[in-house]
Amino acid sequence: MGGYIFILVLLVGMWFLLIRPQRRRQMESQRLLQSLSVGKEIVTAGGLYGTITALDDDEARVKIADGVEVRIAKRAIAGVLSEDEEPKELEEESAANLP
Repeated sequence: MGGYIFILVLLVGMWFLLIRPQRRRQMESQRLLQSLSVGKEIVTAGGLYGTITALDDDEARVKIADGVEVRIAKRAIAGVLSEDEEPKELEEESAANLP
């Protein structure tokens, strides 16, 4: 009887340590993909910053510079930047150009 309780406690512990956090990350990722819209500033998993110009079912077109647009998989979008957040590279360039 004691062995069964130990196995049950072990299984419940594994659920809390492995499965539950994975489900939470999956739900957050799903919410991120659903919140995407044209004009939002994003960062990709590869570190590219840009603005969404078009959305399809599985991919997005992202403007990363003037005249440069790339096609990426939606799953490659790591996050959406808020309006007050600016990429660090741009902040450093702006600071270097100040008199």
